[in-house]
Amino acid sequence: MATGLTSARWTHVALPTGDLDKAIEFYTSLTPLVVVERFKDADGESVWLSNDKQAETPFVLVLVSFNKDKGNQLGLLHPFAHIGIEVPERGDVDALADRARELGCLHWEPRQMPDPIGYICALKDPDGNVVEISHDQRVFDTVRQKWGSS
Repeated sequence: MATGLTSARWTHVALPTGDLDKAIEFYTSLTPLVVVERFKDADGESVWLSNDKQAETPFVLVLVSFNKDKGNQLGLLHPFAHIGIEVPERGDVDALADRARELGCLHWEPRQMPDPIGYICALKDPDGNVVEISHDQRVFDTVRQKWGSS
C-alpha cells in the first residue's frame, strides 16, 4: 500500500487510560483535540485524537484502554512531565483554568513564568497525566520561523 510519507516523522504519543470514554471527554472538552479514529479488538480499545483537520503535519495523541486495566488510574505524565498545548490568547489560559477548577482537574494555577515559558496553567486528565496550557511560549512560532511556515 502506497503512503504519502516521504521521510521519518514524529507522529504520535500513546498513553494508557483506565477509562477511555472519560479520557475522550476530557481531551475533547478541555483541549482543541477531536476524535480522528476509534479502534476495538479483543484486548481493548483505543482512540486517535488530533487538532481538527490537521492534515499538513498530523500529530496524534493515542489513548489506549486495555481490558485488563479498566478502572485503574494509569497516569504516566506527572508531577512535571506533561503534554503541552499552546493557545493564542492569554485569556484562553484563564478560561481553561476556570473550567478545570470547576471540574476539579486544575493542577497548576495560571502563572506568568520567565521567558520562554510564558503564561501557563496545567490540568490533570482522568488518569492523572499533566496537560500544560500555555500562551506566549512560542513553540509553534519558533519552529515555523526556524524551518519555514510552508
